[in-house]
Amino acid sequence: MTPPAIEEHAVSGRDSGPYAITTGPDGALWFTMVHSGRIGRLNPGHEPTSHQLAPDSGPTVISNGPDGALWFTEYRAHRIGRITTAGRVTEFTLPTAECGPFGIAAGPDGALWFTETAADRIGRLTTDGTATEYPLPRTGAFPSAIAAAGDAMWFTMNQANAIGRIGMNGRITVHELPTEAAAPVGIAVSPDGSVWFTEIAAGQIGRMAPGGRITEYPLPDRSARPHAVTTDADGTAWFTEWGGNRVGSVTSDGKLAVHDLPTPASEPHGITVGPDGALWTALEVGALARIEPDTTRTTMNTEQRNAS
Repeated sequence: MTPPAIEEHAVSGRDSGPYAITTGPDGALWFTMVHSGRIGRLNPGHEPTSHQLAPDSGPTVISNGPDGALWFTEYRAHRIGRITTAGRVTEFTLPTAECGPFGIAAGPDGALWFTETAADRIGRLTTDGTATEYPLPRTGAFPSAIAAAGDAMWFTMNQANAIGRIGMNGRITVHELPTEAAAPVGIAVSPDGSVWFTEIAAGQIGRMAPGGRITEYPLPDRSARPHAVTTDADGTAWFTEWGGNRVGSVTSDGKLAVHDLPTPASEPHGITVGPDGALWTALEVGALARIEPDTTRTTMNTEQRNAS
């Protein structure tokens, strides 16, 4: 069987730290550079460009907004940023100081929802800059990534070993994970409503079916440190192995494949479906990798651990 073709595209110096990535409304790839405080843009086939923020701001996760702009978290500066496709930047200070915003995603209500890792809160920011914060029912939970689903947002609670759901009314429900100390990070919702998440400390990918049943898929390398996850149009989950230097995929019936990246120790983080239909991941060593899905890829059935 033929593995997918993987190409790497240099977009910055090795010290800039490309971290999260998304496809913007202009059909380009937009990504954060956490170490240099920049927002980058790559139109495949063209030279990359970037926009400088405060060097120590720590831009982390970036997402499409409801207003045709890109929105991102500034983890070190404790702000939310907005950048238009023309490169104009606006920044919003949050109500809670030193809150450590990390994940961000547009909600079904037309606002931006984000996690506050250091404050145990989920935040909501309207496009005109009005912020609301919702305390979690756990302390020390370290809420991390967040994703939209129907009429709610789903998020990981990295240190509480759970995933959470928050409705548009602010009501929060917590779902415990079967594996202890799994430390979930990335989260995504597939077209069928399944919630996929990475378990960075357990070396597993988790899936919560629409009915609430959780299935965990152990990776071949349990020390791979799976980090980010996204889903394609078929509902397949694609994820990065930060510690294993790989990109992988898993289907809802447990068919799993992992693929080595060309550059050793490239530190893959964010992953998204690109404007060309391929998967793109941000490599902290200064590049974006393009993975062309191959329906003939070698798959392996994984042992599944189920929980109701």
